[in-house]
Amino acid sequence: MNANHWNNEEFHPHLAEAERITQLAQAGEQMVERLRRTAFLPGATKALNVRLGIAEAAELLGCSTNRIRMAEQDGRLPPPPESDTGRRLGYDIPALLNMRQVLGASPRRSPEDPPAIITVQNFKGGVGKSTVTTHLAHYLAVQGYRVLVVDCDSQATTTTLFGFNPHFAIRREETLYPYLSIEPTEDSLHYAVKSTIWPNVDLIPSNLQMFDVEYELAAAGSGGGGTLASRFRKLKQGLNELAQNYDVVLLDPPPALGTISLAVMQAANALLVPLAATTPDFCSTVQFLSMMSQVITQLQEAGIQVEYDFCRLICSKFNSNDPSHAMIQRIMEQSFGPALLPIPILESAEISHAALRMMTVYELEKPVGTPKTHKRCRSNIDEAMGQIEKLIRLRWGRVDNEKGAALAAAL
Repeated sequence: MNANHWNNEEFHPHLAEAERITQLAQAGEQMVERLRRTAFLPGATKALNVRLGIAEAAELLGCSTNRIRMAEQDGRLPPPPESDTGRRLGYDIPALLNMRQVLGASPRRSPEDPPAIITVQNFKGGVGKSTVTTHLAHYLAVQGYRVLVVDCDSQATTTTLFGFNPHFAIRREETLYPYLSIEPTEDSLHYAVKSTIWPNVDLIPSNLQMFDVEYELAAAGSGGGGTLASRFRKLKQGLNELAQNYDVVLLDPPPALGTISLAVMQAANALLVPLAATTPDFCSTVQFLSMMSQVITQLQEAGIQVEYDFCRLICSKFNSNDPSHAMIQRIMEQSFGPALLPIPILESAEISHAALRMMTVYELEKPVGTPKTHKRCRSNIDEAMGQIEKLIRLRWGRVDNEKGAALAAAL
């Protein structure tokens, strides 16, 4: 779409302003599709082309590079591909996951450990909810966990970041709608699970038509809470069934207090609340927590149990060079204490550049900015997401080392 788009025949000056919304939406959807095709070239399909050197692979597996080389020499592991000049090109993600299996370095839960079902929730938009969800999913994937991401938000940002166009590529029948609607056509959620470019991450996508569920459930709720309560229980049951095939399930609900958000709230067994380091975000999050407290009480009075293994807040979009951010962070620490995770997610151009390509930092083949900026960003994301990983493993009764024990005590 060029800069003269609104000067050509597609612009209709006689339209009423309210009617022009349709024109704006169509123009925006066309641009989203163009951005998607540009981001995913060649072709229009997203690909995972990340490769790791042997030192990085060894660090992720917690072993020496020599152990990997020995496994390649004795045939237990295939060597990485080489360039025409004989240079080792590194290991892709499937190769890394195979290494974990062969070398006994898989972090997967044991059958008796409960899957972590984490809702990443805040009723304030713009706090990085979908960014946190996708980065956490990809971090856990790199670490070797089996992850399911469930996009419950009709805005479908998470679906887009996973490479699916919610406007053109996802039908309502592929979302949660057939399962949660008042007249359901599906009895389990297995129909909606899609594979992604990550071999150990699956997705239940969303699109704008998911908002129909809000209308239907709200209408059902106005006639009495029985139907609404049954849908809440149904979502929890369906997610629990699916979760048996995964280590972690991540739920991305709408940024509003609606019926879907309420259903997600009680279906999860852990809560992660992202908030930015600004006064409006802090005040909004306080309101969110107050509303959650009231809603949980009401749900429990209605016989719908809500219980979490952990509830944590994580500061997102933190600018360490902004004195106002530092001040708000101190206010957060004083207010929330140990419920606020100690390592914030730093605001970084690398995250923004990756998002422009509809990717996370973990999917970038090379730095978009300077190598120093990329390394600092990746290190911070690893640390921030690692806090959540330790909470999950702590729930399974696992503390892997002294450093992990110290952090677990702080958490």
